[in-house]
Amino acid sequence: MTTSARRAAFPRMIEQFLRQRGASVLRPRDLECLSNYLRTLINEAILPPRTGGRPDWAAIAAACGVGADALTAAGSVLEPGIDAITRFLGTRAKACKRAPDAAERKGGVDAATTERRSADTPRKRGRPRKTASVPPAVADDRGADQRPASPPRRRRGSPPKPIIEFPEPLWTEWEEPETFAEAFKLHMDRHGDSAWQLRRAVVRATEGFDHKTFVTWIQGTRAPRSVSSFEILSRIERRYRLPSGYFKAKLAHPARAASGHRPTDITPSQLRRIAWHLPDDFDRRPHQEREEILQWVQDNIVSGGTDYRRFQALALRNRYGVRFAGVLEGGSAPIDALTRERQGLELDPDDDDLDGATNVAVDAPYRLWTEMSELLQFKTATLTTFGFQRIGVWGEETAAQKVEHFGLLFGALAAPKRSAVRGLGIPLEALTFAMLVFPSVWDWYLTWREKRRGFYTAWEVDMLRIALALTRAETGWLRQRPDLAAHLQPIPGMVSEAQVAAAQADWNAACDACQKHCAGRVKEIQRVAKVHRNPFEAIMPILEAESPVGEYRKIADEAVRTLPDERRYPVAAAEATRSFLIIRFGLHTGLRQKNLRQLLLCPKGRTPTSERQLEDMKVGELRWSERDQGWEVFIPSVAFKNANSSYFGDKRSGWSCRTSEISIITSTPMSAATARAS
Repeated sequence: MTTSARRAAFPRMIEQFLRQRGASVLRPRDLECLSNYLRTLINEAILPPRTGGRPDWAAIAAACGVGADALTAAGSVLEPGIDAITRFLGTRAKACKRAPDAAERKGGVDAATTERRSADTPRKRGRPRKTASVPPAVADDRGADQRPASPPRRRRGSPPKPIIEFPEPLWTEWEEPETFAEAFKLHMDRHGDSAWQLRRAVVRATEGFDHKTFVTWIQGTRAPRSVSSFEILSRIERRYRLPSGYFKAKLAHPARAASGHRPTDITPSQLRRIAWHLPDDFDRRPHQEREEILQWVQDNIVSGGTDYRRFQALALRNRYGVRFAGVLEGGSAPIDALTRERQGLELDPDDDDLDGATNVAVDAPYRLWTEMSELLQFKTATLTTFGFQRIGVWGEETAAQKVEHFGLLFGALAAPKRSAVRGLGIPLEALTFAMLVFPSVWDWYLTWREKRRGFYTAWEVDMLRIALALTRAETGWLRQRPDLAAHLQPIPGMVSEAQVAAAQADWNAACDACQKHCAGRVKEIQRVAKVHRNPFEAIMPILEAESPVGEYRKIADEAVRTLPDERRYPVAAAEATRSFLIIRFGLHTGLRQKNLRQLLLCPKGRTPTSERQLEDMKVGELRWSERDQGWEVFIPSVAFKNANSSYFGDKRSGWSCRTSEISIITSTPMSAATARAS
């Protein structure tokens, strides 16, 4: 650091020293007086008064207007700062006049002696030194010298302007600027404030806020980000009599979370997550109110405010399930049976490494993977396999859902008992769809889920209905596959060898028993089932509003209002613009999130995708219409969940949204967003 830089930074270092150490031993008013006094010593290069090699606290107290007793008691804490000032001034202070009281206490050299030494010492060539005439000393009755007091040293430059709480503006009419830097400079000029004058007016002595920060704000190289900066801005708005939040609304990224919060017992990683939800004046609020805010954020945002979110958090930590890799693509088994057997050995129930294990998810063994593939082929094929009968067909989403549900069922059966999942511990090579004909298997799974969740839900009812469909007479896939009985093995404590032999001997009777048992369980669980997650809970205030669409429109308006500056934050500006388009497009079209997510885009000037291709892919497209000279959305009816609805009637081709309707989306709000992003 250069000498000039050290000189500029030293006063700030002393102020920081007083804030950190002096605040614990002095009152705020006394601390401010001492800070002003030390700042004067530094600016005028006057050494602090000393006596006996240590700071003269009585003289310092008299000079700065602080009680001598209080300053003497705090001397051990403040002495390092006084010593630092003495070292900093060094030789620069030799040519300057010391404080009068300190010179008299130290018995220093008088002015006559100084003049005498100056006359005797040979001078270098150059300009002659100016000497001030010293009046002769006059002895009083006691023989003491009585000299007239020397006039106080006059400070260089113009005196500082008086601090006015609410200065009158120089002009009252102006053209409203768009950026923060322009608005900040405008109102400083209107009230005749410089950066230094504004700092003296709004920054307290105990706050380490440099006036150069205002300069960087005016230049646009930096912008307010911390809570302390926003506090200073609020004082400036009050000083200039501007609306609250005036400057913050003009920032290049107004939606950015403030930094610098200092809550207790919060790690930095947690603070980054909750900073967006804390008010700017969080640190200035009472302790009890701060604790209430942190508790609310922790319950409703971080850890989740509902039982279902806490259940989901626990489920994510304790992973289980059987993965049917590649089964939805209709290919062959990705791994041979030998590899599956090796993987089965890894889940040996007697393995000590599985105690408390939180991740026991495995890939499906070859035989189970093949059975799952055959079930999907049966339920998704266009034409039923010869010799089989079925009722209903699974679509892509339904098939993927059933694969996931069966994976969870077999994963619970295969999870070791000593793991965190507390499964049944059946070996992987013993898993087969044929075991689903035993009522005892379903009862164990239902009880296991009830213990894990705490109550029954409609999810268990859906699984029992799958069992009913698989074992239904004539059309059930499991009933039409008696060959699977050969894969059955006894399960200790659940399925005996006699039950396995009876099922292999009379497969239809085993399916009938499963049908009767599961039908009874459906009625019993429906009577006590609870709703664990209400999907409409989060949006109930909007749905109950007088205009739900108008409430959602506020989201789009907020995205436009807080759109970041594209020049400084291009990624954030692109994300905000995308959010605006998605919410407006979704509100106008009313599409499901699946149709909106899968919507294709055909750029202007290219040939749109044919309707047959869109039907095969079951997706829609946003494209340019040459006929209407505008944008349109076309979605084939098969892409909708309710493709057989009477809404489509005889128009089996699909649904479209024409130019005049889409143009509403790109009206005034979008124009404002585009203007700010450009």
